[in-house]
Amino acid sequence: MKARIVAPSSALGELKNLQAGLELLGSWGIQLELPQIANRRWGYLAGSDGQRLADFDATADLWACARGGWGAARLLELGWQPPEGLLLGFSDVTSLLWAHQASGRLGALHGPLVTTLAAEPAWSQERLRLLLQGAAVPPLLGRGWGGGKGEGPLLVANLTVATHLLGSRWCPDLEGAVLILEDVGEAPYRIDRMLTHWRLCGALQKLAAIGFGSFEGCDQDSEQGFQLEQVLQERTESLGIPRLAGLPVGHGSANAVLPLGRRACLDGDRGLLSLAAP
Repeated sequence: MKARIVAPSSALGELKNLQAGLELLGSWGIQLELPQIANRRWGYLAGSDGQRLADFDATADLWACARGGWGAARLLELGWQPPEGLLLGFSDVTSLLWAHQASGRLGALHGPLVTTLAAEPAWSQERLRLLLQGAAVPPLLGRGWGGGKGEGPLLVANLTVATHLLGSRWCPDLEGAVLILEDVGEAPYRIDRMLTHWRLCGALQKLAAIGFGSFEGCDQDSEQGFQLEQVLQERTESLGIPRLAGLPVGHGSANAVLPLGRRACLDGDRGLLSLAAP
C-alpha cells in the first residue's frame, strides 16, 4: 500500500508526533510519500489554499491527513475532488470525509491523524491496521441510552464542522443514516445551539440512530446550567430512535477508526456499534 501524507488544515508546528506516526505506518509495510508540508505555513494554515489543494495532485492507496485544526473546508470551494483510494482523518478533516461520502464513493475513514496515531492505544492502532487491510473489526462499546436497534449507512463527524456543512452539496444524505458525533472544547450551550439547528432544519429527524463519541473539554464547569450529557440526552430523546454515548471516537484517549458509508447497526439497549462485513 502506498500512502501520501497531506496537510489540508492547520500548520504542523512541532514535528515529533508527525514522525512517530510516520514510523508506525512504515512499520506496517506501508510505502510513505511525504510532500513538503513540514515547515509550510500561510498564517495559521499549512500553506496557501492552492498549496494544500495541490497535496492531492498525485496517486495513492491511502491519503493520510497530518493534522486537523481549520482549513479543509476552504478547499471545497476551490473544487477539491475526492481522490481515488482511502482518505483518513477526523476533526477538521470531517469536511473532506463528508464531501467524499457525498460524492457517492466509499473509502472515507474517520480515524486518527498522522500526528495523533502514535498516541492511540494499541487496540486502536491494530483496528486501523486491520481495516486498511480490508479485514473485519470488532464492535465498539458505549453506554446504551435505549431505543432498540437501528441500521443504516454510517456517518461520523465532528459536530461543529458538520453543522457548517448542513445545506451544502458537500453534506451526505442523512436519510436512514447511523450518525456518530464528537467534538472538543465546546461549551454545553454551544452544543445545544448546534443540535437545535440540526433539529430546526430536520436533519436529526432523518436518522435511523445516533451515537456520541468523546466530547473532550465540553463539560460545564459552573454548577449553574446544564451538563453536557443533559444536553445530548434532551436534544435527542424525542427523536424516538436508538441512541448511545461514550464511544471511543474523537478527541479523547482513543479514536477508533470507522468507515463512512459502511452499513452499521447501533444497539441502543446494549450500547454496541457494529459494522457489516466488508
